[in-house]
Amino acid sequence: MRLFVGLDIAESIRDRIRTLIDNLRQYAPNVRWVTPESLHITFKFIGELPEARVREVESALRAISLNSLQVSFRSAGFFPTPRSARVFWIGIEAEPALSKLAQMVEARLEEIGIPRENRDFSPHLTLARAGSGSPTREKTDRPNQRFSRLIEYLATIPRLEFGTMTAQAFLLYRSQLSSRGSTYTKLASFALEAQET
Repeated sequence: MRLFVGLDIAESIRDRIRTLIDNLRQYAPNVRWVTPESLHITFKFIGELPEARVREVESALRAISLNSLQVSFRSAGFFPTPRSARVFWIGIEAEPALSKLAQMVEARLEEIGIPRENRDFSPHLTLARAGSGSPTREKTDRPNQRFSRLIEYLATIPRLEFGTMTAQAFLLYRSQLSSRGSTYTKLASFALEAQET
């Protein structure tokens, strides 16, 4: 099974992003836009694991204890750079607990033999991709025109704001690839404790 750990987003925020995507498609018609239903914040891509190990992963993640946290979705940008854009994303602003949760996921999974990521946690929501390959900067980066009209348009509008949510759980997902893209299934949910007021 192809697995990853992530955070779902509130429906109100998902709806605002859906409206944005519908409005922006015309400015970048030759890129692959994500389906709003599939949007999530990825903490850890685990990759292929035998089905027999899923319970082991769940047990490791269930040992994480952390309070619920606030996550805001605003602004937008491009990886690796606007000039060589391969990915269009929405920014995420959160209290330090979001990064702490990602680190705790890494640590717990490393204890059961799943290697750590070799890059830092960088929270964002990917909305569109131009071609394949890594979104990080490479020596072979060349100007990419697929997002040029979108970049020009975004420069003319106010900073994008999608709202703030309280994350009350994180999830273990299964990812299934097909010719129509990836389908994500929620396998298990791990509660974050309510903060005392």
